[in-house]
Amino acid sequence: MSIFSARAREFLSAGTRTGKLGWTAADGRPLVAPVWFLLDGDDVVFTTGRDTSKGRAIVRDPRLVLCVDLEEPPYGYVQVQGTATVSEDLAQMLPIATALGGRYMGAGQAEAFGRRNAVAGELLVRLRPAKVLAEFNVSD
Repeated sequence: MSIFSARAREFLSAGTRTGKLGWTAADGRPLVAPVWFLLDGDDVVFTTGRDTSKGRAIVRDPRLVLCVDLEEPPYGYVQVQGTATVSEDLAQMLPIATALGGRYMGAGQAEAFGRRNAVAGELLVRLRPAKVLAEFNVSD
């Protein structure tokens, strides 16, 4: 059984909404940044640079939160709390990076974005959900 309701899965997969990824900096500060993401089964997957703030933080402390919201009426959100694993395997990364490019830049640019982003120095991140919170039609 999936941790995601059908409605939450549909919400996360719709259009080009970005996820707002939250993590903890080495000094304890909470940080957040947008990421392109996909669902792969029940995992939320994305790529990031190994040497970025996000990349270093995920390797140090894999506990993450991702919030995806609808920024117009009727408003809504899905929050995914969990633990991440990382891989630098380019063969695993290329199809994900290509699918991300297709989702956010269009099918015509998917392959170019996949090749650009599945390179040495990038991480493939898999966020395994432990808890999912969702609220839809907030303004109704």
